[in-house]
Amino acid sequence: MAKDSGSGLPPGVETAWGLRERPGKGPRPGLSVARIVGAAIDLAAAEGIAAVSMGRVAAALGVSTMSLYRYVSSKDELLVLMEDTAYGLPPEGPSPEEEGWRAALAHWARSQRAVLHRNLWMLRIPISTPPVTPHSVAWMERGLACLRGTGLDEGEKIQVILLVSGFVRNEATLAADLQAAARASGRSMEETMASYTRLLGKVTDPERFPAVTAALASGVMDRPDGPDDEFVFGLDRLLDGVEVLVRTRNAPGR
Repeated sequence: MAKDSGSGLPPGVETAWGLRERPGKGPRPGLSVARIVGAAIDLAAAEGIAAVSMGRVAAALGVSTMSLYRYVSSKDELLVLMEDTAYGLPPEGPSPEEEGWRAALAHWARSQRAVLHRNLWMLRIPISTPPVTPHSVAWMERGLACLRGTGLDEGEKIQVILLVSGFVRNEATLAADLQAAARASGRSMEETMASYTRLLGKVTDPERFPAVTAALASGVMDRPDGPDDEFVFGLDRLLDGVEVLVRTRNAPGR
């Protein structure tokens, strides 16, 4: 079994940082934490996070369930390692000194969104702790670095990246939910949204819902959005607000 390092950190966090002692020889040649995590990610990608169990992962690897516990102490630890592995390191982006904080932070947000859309199962793992695994800390570091030279204090920088990452996660979750609903109905996203618009038109009237009626009458809800349109719009508006804050912090006389 893996031995506790005595660090006081949760087991999954210890493992992610390489602080837990691992067995010198596994029950099966080639079995490792990396192989176990990779098999679990493949299972989650194919069937969703609910399908991931120690037994299913062991079966995928052709080993006994008990053999996994020599490397991963519990399913909770496995989920932590899966999430950290799937996130990976943030990609290089524009330098805030050369291209500005806004371009750097927008790239950071788009990169985070791309990770979530590639790994929609991650959105079903409850957030139980602040970023503390190696890759999540690396993403936090990159986000804060995007705001160098803005004049924001450290607390404001943290609030900004929390605001932006929260928007990214919410957008990805909504997209995943809509896609799942469309698949369950056997219709495309376009057909699902068109059906919703027709239904809305049947249950609303100008007297009780004048604003909704006006939106329906404009035809805007009949025009399909591009896959990134709503994300780009929302991110731009968030960054507009941050830009106002940055200008305020750098105003003459402050």
